[in-house]
Amino acid sequence: QVQLVESGGGLVQAGGSLRLSCAASGRTVNTYAMGWFRQAPGKEREFVAAISRSGSSTVYADSVKGRFTISRDNAKNTMYLQMNSLKPEDTAVYYCAAANTIVVATRTTRYDYWGQGTQVTVSS
Repeated sequence: QVQLVESGGGLVQAGGSLRLSCAASGRTVNTYAMGWFRQAPGKEREFVAAISRSGSSTVYADSVKGRFTISRDNAKNTMYLQMNSLKPEDTAVYYCAAANTIVVATRTTRYDYWGQGTQVTVSS
């Protein structure tokens, strides 16, 4: 069992930056691939970024590539999402998730544990 808690969301102007954190507890987090997803009002939850268990492999949605960076510190049981050049269309609730898989995963159905989400609002 893994518990995930996101933090770092907030209100920011377009062009600004935020850094999200996902603190994990329970089973050793370095046995899980991890990812970030987001859900805007009236839309389905969508993939943002994912990282392998060791952190050596990452993948990003095209919409955030070049602006967002996913990373993890297994010693601290924490994953991060650095978000730069934010746009109003990045506004959503951001969720972190953990998947009991060796490779990175981009589909929600591959993930076993989810956090409660943190709101990110980007004003124009």
